[in-house]
Amino acid sequence: MKILFINGSPNKNGNTANLASQLLKGNDYQTLHLVDYKIYSYGQKFNDDQFEEVIEKMSQADKIIMGSPLYWHSMSGAIRNLLDRFYGTVNQGLFQNKDFYFIFQGYAPTLQQLEAG
Repeated sequence: MKILFINGSPNKNGNTANLASQLLKGNDYQTLHLVDYKIYSYGQKFNDDQFEEVIEKMSQADKIIMGSPLYWHSMSGAIRNLLDRFYGTVNQGLFQNKDFYFIFQGYAPTLQQLEAG
């Protein structure tokens, strides 16, 4: 079973990556740091966009964990941008039969942050 952790934090070795490593301890998994990829906003088209590369890695995984710090009661911009790009691009069945999880971490979680997750 292939496990892919998508780190939506700009800090590759920060709290989000640390949380994932604790949760996935004992499992073999690959980490994809969104900060290493150019993923443009929905509607923009540039030749160096790497959205398709990320989708390809996601399609090869059996289990996908997206991790994000909480900023302003919501997920990071990198995760939000990736999810926005799914619209009209990712067909409905691409992630069928995959386990998909979100993990969020923050300094002082509020009820709004927990509900948003």
